[in-house]
Amino acid sequence: FYAARRVRARAVMSSYDEVDLEDMEWNAELGAFTFQCPCGDVFQITPAELRAGEEIAHCPSCSLVVTVVYEDDDLKELIPEGF
Repeated sequence: FYAARRVRARAVMSSYDEVDLEDMEWNAELGAFTFQCPCGDVFQITPAELRAGEEIAHCPSCSLVVTVVYEDDDLKELIPEGF
């Protein structure tokens, strides 16, 4: 339990920013929620990652990550049917 909290805290401390899931855009082509990265690409997180409790969205072009803030109810409302 405590080890998991330390890992989570370390991930939050090293993230570029915190982003509400509601502020991210759904990209059907990627099958992921996206948010603009300063490098010009987009941070990405999939519905499967969110359902698994993942909170970190990665940019595929650079080393930056953001912490995605959401409630369980957000997943039901925001994830498109079929994903």
